[in-house]
Amino acid sequence: MNYDTLIRNAHVIDGSNAPGYGADVALRGGRIECIGDLSGSRAAHEIDAAGRVLAPGFIDVHTHDDTVVIRQPQMLPKLSQGVTTVIVGNCGISASPVTLRNEPPDPMNLLGNKAAFSYPRFADYRTAVQAARPALNVAALIGHTALRSNHMDDLQRTATAAEIEAMRLQLRESLEAGALGLSTGLAYASAFNADTDEVLQLAAELTAFGALYTTHLRSEFEPVLEAMDEAFLIGRTARVPVIISHLKCAGAGNWGRSPHLLAALEQAAKAHPVGCDCYPYAASSSTLDLKQVTDAFRITITWSTPHPQMGGRDLQDIAAQWGVSLMAAAQRLQPAGAVYYGMDESDVRSILAHPLSMIGSDGLPDDPFPHPRLWGAFPRVLGHFSRDVGLFPLHTAVHKMTGLSASRFGLQGRGEIREGHWADLVLFDAQTVRDVADFNAPQQAAEGIDGVWVNGVLSYQQGGATGQRAGVFLPR
Repeated sequence: MNYDTLIRNAHVIDGSNAPGYGADVALRGGRIECIGDLSGSRAAHEIDAAGRVLAPGFIDVHTHDDTVVIRQPQMLPKLSQGVTTVIVGNCGISASPVTLRNEPPDPMNLLGNKAAFSYPRFADYRTAVQAARPALNVAALIGHTALRSNHMDDLQRTATAAEIEAMRLQLRESLEAGALGLSTGLAYASAFNADTDEVLQLAAELTAFGALYTTHLRSEFEPVLEAMDEAFLIGRTARVPVIISHLKCAGAGNWGRSPHLLAALEQAAKAHPVGCDCYPYAASSSTLDLKQVTDAFRITITWSTPHPQMGGRDLQDIAAQWGVSLMAAAQRLQPAGAVYYGMDESDVRSILAHPLSMIGSDGLPDDPFPHPRLWGAFPRVLGHFSRDVGLFPLHTAVHKMTGLSASRFGLQGRGEIREGHWADLVLFDAQTVRDVADFNAPQQAAEGIDGVWVNGVLSYQQGGATGQRAGVFLPR
C-alpha cells in the first residue's frame, strides 16, 4: 500500500484521554488513513518516530489571532508549539463583523489599529482567512464588544432595544456564515455596562444554530462567583453550552478560592454543558486597566503608545523614575499593555488539573513584549506541569489540548488520532519538550517539538517552518 506519509514506530497518544500505544500512522489526502502495524507498506515520505510521541495537533481554544492569521499567516509562535488550530474572537473582541468610525476601542485595539479591521461582514473575514492561506486552521467566535461598537455611539451604557435588534441581526448573519458562537468581555469598560438582559437577548440567537457562549467574566476578582452565576444563567436560558474564558482567582484578596470556583463549575455542569479554559501561568496580560493598578503584586508594562521606551519595565520602576504614584504613572502611559502577576500558583494548578478545563494560550501576537504564553503555553503543560510537576499524566495533558477542545467547540474530524480524521498531528519528545519563552525573553520557540502536520502537510520540522501553509477556515 502506498501512502503520502508514513510515521513509523510512534507512541500514539490519541487525544481521547486514554494511555498511549505503539503504532504506525499512515496519511493520505490530508487525512489519517490507517493506524496499526504497517511494516509492509510504503509512502512518499517516511519518518521513524521511535522514542517520540505522536499526538493530535493542539487546538488553542483561546486566542486573539484574528488579524495576525491574515497579516502574518506563517503563525510561527503557534506552529512551533504544535498548535494546528486556533479559535479567534475571544473576550468579546473579534475582527468581524466590524465597521469602525474611529480607532478601535479598548480592548479591540489588542487586534491592531483601525486598518486591521476591514471585515464589515463575517463572510468577508472568512474569505480573507481562506485567501491568506494561514499555516494552521482558524475557527471564529463573534465578539459582543465588536457588535456594540458597530451600533452604539456610547459604550458606557446598556444597549437600546433597536441597538440590540441590529446586533442580533448581525450575529445571526455571522452564525449563518459559519461562526462558532458569541463571546463576551464583560469585565472591560466597553462592555461592563451592558446589563444581563442585553447579553441574554443576543444569546437567544445561538439556540437555533447549536452555537456556544464563551465569556471573559464580568469580574475575575472578589465578585467572581456572581459573575459565574450570570454566565450559567445566560447559557441555561439560551440552551447553549458555556465556556468560561481563562478561569482564575485574580487579585491577592482572591487567592485560595479556586475550590469554590471549581465547585460552582461542577454544580452547573450537573444540569448543563459548561467548561472553562485556562493558561499555565500565574500572570495575566491585557491592556493596562486602571482598575487593576495596585501595589499588591508586580505589574510589567508591555507597550505604551505615548512612552514606547517603557515596554518591558515594571510600573513601580517607571513611577519611581517619574516621581509619581502608580496610578499617575499608569494614566500617563495610556493607552498601554501590561502583564499582571496577580494569581497564586496553587490556584493555577487546581484549575489546570480539573477535568472541566481545557488549555488556551490567550497570547497577544501584536504585543512587542508579549507574555511568554504566546510562544510557550502548550509545551509548558506537557513539560513543566505533566512531566516535571506530575500534575496529570501525559495522556490527560494531551486530551486537554485536543480531544476535549474539539468536542467542546464542535470541530468534527479533529482533536483525535482516528482513521478518517484530518491529519493535524504533532510529534514530540516527551523527555525534552519544554517552553523556553519566559518573562525576560518571551519570544522564543519551544524545544522538543519534532514535527507538525496540518491537514496532512508537514509544516514545521526540527525547529523551523517548512514554508508549507495548509490551514483552512473551519466553519461551525
